[in-house]
Amino acid sequence: MGIRHRKFSIGTLLVIVGSLTGAVLGNYLWQQQRSQLPLQTTAAALNPPPGATLPIFSQAIQTDNDNFITTVVAKVSPAVVKVDATESVSQNPTSDRSIDKSTTADSARRTLRERTEKGTGSGLILSADGRIVTNAHVVDGTDRVKVTLQNGRVLAGKVVGIDRVTDVAVLKVAAKDLPTVKLGDSERLLPGEWAIAIGNPLGLDNTVTVGIVSATGRSSSQVGVPDKRVSFIQTDAAINPGNSGGPLLNGRGEAIGITTATRADAQGVGFAIPMRTVTRITTQLFATGKVRHPYLGVQMIPLTAELQAGIAKEPSLRSKLTAKRGAIVTEVVAGSPAETAGILPGDVIIQVAGRPISTPSDVQQQVEASTIGENLKLQLDRQGRVRSLEIKPDLFPPTAADFEPGR
Repeated sequence: MGIRHRKFSIGTLLVIVGSLTGAVLGNYLWQQQRSQLPLQTTAAALNPPPGATLPIFSQAIQTDNDNFITTVVAKVSPAVVKVDATESVSQNPTSDRSIDKSTTADSARRTLRERTEKGTGSGLILSADGRIVTNAHVVDGTDRVKVTLQNGRVLAGKVVGIDRVTDVAVLKVAAKDLPTVKLGDSERLLPGEWAIAIGNPLGLDNTVTVGIVSATGRSSSQVGVPDKRVSFIQTDAAINPGNSGGPLLNGRGEAIGITTATRADAQGVGFAIPMRTVTRITTQLFATGKVRHPYLGVQMIPLTAELQAGIAKEPSLRSKLTAKRGAIVTEVVAGSPAETAGILPGDVIIQVAGRPISTPSDVQQQVEASTIGENLKLQLDRQGRVRSLEIKPDLFPPTAADFEPGR
């Protein structure tokens, strides 16, 4: 008897970093003011004689508007560009004979007329010779791209390649000595680190927003884009339409990701593609114009505590599922590497390439890091028995991954 496919709502836990009470905050500000008073007046100011006039603190405090955020923005902004994409599609799908008689001559001409679609986003210059990264959804299907630098210089850009699976695209402009930015290590990110986003949201060029890294390792399902293969960075730095493709920076001014998405049902929650993923994808796109993604051919759900509790109440399932963690296979695609290797619905994947598995996202990450056509080791829990097998990932279906510029 197969395992029943159930859907569960997974709530997102918000981590509250701690807050200062009004008394503590007030004491802190008082200490700051005291420390910035001129030394010769501090004692008199804090212990004034009878009838003396107290100094005005705002006149004694030394003000300095410089901070690490302005330093980062000044250093990185020249490498952030505005991307305007235009697609021209000659629409002539029908002849005069196929136009319905009820259609007016004007509407028929509009049907045959060239249709223009426009998209606007942001981008990041990766090399001084004009290599730029942005989001795939910003330039998907375009054949003309206009790239505007911070100083107002406008360059014609060519779409080199698009990877819809990760929402990454690369452009090339004919230029030299362009400003660039240092890339950071997104694998070492910790929640609570500074996050600075620069882009062109809602058509407002060169906009800077600041927040923190709220979380790392958010799955595509959690973000609401289950068709993507990305483990996202979550941030509370404001991200809006037009930010897409712009950099997410740390406090040192290093690009740790490319902003890509917001959830329509949430406020103050944005996401970015980690720079480790961006680098891997852009390298392939600049080299060949496409990305080869490994593929197993399984659909999975996580073995959560809630699901385990439900299974424990079903006598027919209790003895058949003994794993405490892993990803449950709910469907195996016909003709896929998974079917060839003997994976069955109901199997619990507990290990891939020697790494323990807790969620489908864990499986996805290990498969993405594998090599097409080479053996990948898996461990399964099948009705209480652990089985080891090898599987050869195949090329991800090309309809989802390939891109031909100009189409």
